[in-house]
Amino acid sequence: MPDLSGKVAIVTGCASGIGAATVKRLAANGAKVLGTDVNADGAAVCDAAGARFMVQDVGDTAFWADVVAAATGEGGRLDILVNNAGIVSQHSIEDVTDEIWDRTYDVNIKGTMAGCRAAIAAMKNNPGGSSGAIINIASTSAMAALPGDVAYCSSKGAVRVLSKSIATHCAQNGYNIRCNTVIPGATETGILNAAEEHMPGLKAAVAATSPLNRLGDPAETAAAIAFLASDECPFMTGAEMLVDGGALSIHPGF
Repeated sequence: MPDLSGKVAIVTGCASGIGAATVKRLAANGAKVLGTDVNADGAAVCDAAGARFMVQDVGDTAFWADVVAAATGEGGRLDILVNNAGIVSQHSIEDVTDEIWDRTYDVNIKGTMAGCRAAIAAMKNNPGGSSGAIINIASTSAMAALPGDVAYCSSKGAVRVLSKSIATHCAQNGYNIRCNTVIPGATETGILNAAEEHMPGLKAAVAATSPLNRLGDPAETAAAIAFLASDECPFMTGAEMLVDGGALSIHPGF
């Protein structure tokens, strides 16, 4: 397991799914973790993992300063940010409203941007010099879109390019701060369960798109996140790590 001893991490969207699994994995690997979520159920997840918890709406950009201050207050450093919080809308281009579009973008892309901005400011001032790892969570829907969720797919597509811009900016400015994207496929999460309520049979259908013929386990994505958060991949930045059971590797006709 990657050694994260002494590292300080923030994980958003920690109340369930990939976020909850990531809090557990990073803490088990030795990191001091602050989990955040708009859902107060995240407190129980963090308590069980030996992590701390804050209620946070990531779309409230001003509050990011408080979150980073809480994470850095004890050890004076921030090493890892996992931007996992995200929402779906289940609306096509014909029925999406301005309100739905704006809220989806507030959480999925503006919240991710604001987290990265706040984290970089802290990581630049880490004891010993700039250092850190940012992992932004996108989706295979950013690469092979869902016709029924234009806001979610386009916002996750934006996360991919945002991460590359951040990665190259940090590299060109001499910051030892890496930024990578993890792209989960269909995973057993609250988002997928919510989508199943609107589209019965969806989970079985998306599981069948993977050559492994199953949904992913959040812990499998968390393992990829832990690797990217560690010092074991110092030459990886601006990269996209697929955790999709091979779904994007196979032609849909086969």
